[in-house]
Amino acid sequence: MKDGIILIDKEEGMTSRAVDNAIGKKFGTRKIGHLGTLDPFATGLLFLAINKGTKFLPYIDDSSKTYIASLKLGVKTSTGDRDGEEVIRKEIPPIDEEMIKKCFASFIGESYQTPPMTSAIKIDGVPLYKRAHKGEEIERKPRRIEVFSLDLLSFHEDNLLFSCTVSKGTYIRVLGEDIAEKLGTVGYLDNLRRMKISSFHVGNAKKIDEISEDDILEPTPFINTLKHINVKEDEVEKIKNGMSYASNIDHGEMILLCYEDKAIAVYKKNHKKEGKTIYVSERGLF
Repeated sequence: MKDGIILIDKEEGMTSRAVDNAIGKKFGTRKIGHLGTLDPFATGLLFLAINKGTKFLPYIDDSSKTYIASLKLGVKTSTGDRDGEEVIRKEIPPIDEEMIKKCFASFIGESYQTPPMTSAIKIDGVPLYKRAHKGEEIERKPRRIEVFSLDLLSFHEDNLLFSCTVSKGTYIRVLGEDIAEKLGTVGYLDNLRRMKISSFHVGNAKKIDEISEDDILEPTPFINTLKHINVKEDEVEKIKNGMSYASNIDHGEMILLCYEDKAIAVYKKNHKKEGKTIYVSERGLF
């Protein structure tokens, strides 16, 4: 069985963990993980790692994500999406496209966002959504987020369709509620689709039932924010044994050491010695 990354186009109604389980069952392995959880009602791009590919997940760039979302105005739900119960109805004031675009512009840039109680964030080892299901309300610290772009795609009566590119950790459900509030009403997401994670597009992904072993991708190219350095054959075993690596060039805080363009290990900068930058082993990927 191959080790690597699978690009999944997640379908509606499944948890991200259920996708893991389905792929694990298909390929007969328990070594499965994913990057960037999608809510059950959401669809779109999900990174799955299989077998040794799971070692690569912490080093894959997921700093920006692009979504297309549909925001229903006039109703607030308990979860901020269509899976929740209706909790508030509020009249929608007169709104036009110019007002919406002005509203959207106000969200561009850095701000703070409080994660919803229905998120998968763990506090004291327990996901918030499990506490929410018990009726508990836990204090959450606001987190810094950034909205890189926010564009109106269409507007009809009580529904806004928009696209956005945001930083990792941004909850589009909360963004939708905040947009509705700024427009003088309430709202919830009735559709959400993730189009991109960093530079990787859902157009290159497949549905679960379409996946075959040929769709397990070599994971090395997915680590695209670290300098890739190819080492010589006689250096491979030394690197696998965790020996330090000296470079004539300072390549930054972390590097990816490869042999024949396949990753062996992630190394981190440690110190300088005799004009060389010394890197030490962070994690083996073999």
